[in-house]
Amino acid sequence: MLRIGLSGGIGSGKSTVAGILAKMGYPVFYSDQEAKRLYDENPVLQKQLVDLFGPAIYRDGQLNKAFLAQQLFSNAELKAQVTALVHPLVRKAFEVWAQQQTSDLIFNEAAILFETGAYKDFDATVLVMAPIETRIERVQKRDLISREAVLQRIANQWPDSKKMNLTTYIITNDGQPLLQQIEDVISKLKTA
Repeated sequence: MLRIGLSGGIGSGKSTVAGILAKMGYPVFYSDQEAKRLYDENPVLQKQLVDLFGPAIYRDGQLNKAFLAQQLFSNAELKAQVTALVHPLVRKAFEVWAQQQTSDLIFNEAAILFETGAYKDFDATVLVMAPIETRIERVQKRDLISREAVLQRIANQWPDSKKMNLTTYIITNDGQPLLQQIEDVISKLKTA
């Protein structure tokens, strides 16, 4: 079984690629979804976040996502602290999930695969890239936020140029059909 890391900057379309892979029958672990589950269901993490941010981090037992985003995207030190709390829990959940899979290829979709160094734990990685203006438009439409807010989030991630040097395969999501690119990557993975 090959473990493949799938990543890309905000608005690049990594979730779209992950969805296509899942429809093709490949197991996909969604790190961001797991992190969201942990924020809402893990009492130890919840206490750590309240200790770090105060009670405003939760509203009616649910993570105050807007508050968290505001804090993380304006303070690199806080972002690093939260990543240090959440990342090991997500990695552990992936390992448990991976042991239950039987497919020859499994994928882990993760936004900060390269930033955390987790890319080193995979047999190969796939980076989804898209033009910056396309990414901005997608995120503005999806999250209903300003251009400035999107640019701030993009600035908090590594640039594609840095990730390109660390990845095995690149998929360009610029409006061209994705399926052929995905099939090409799968073919290469299976013959590598």
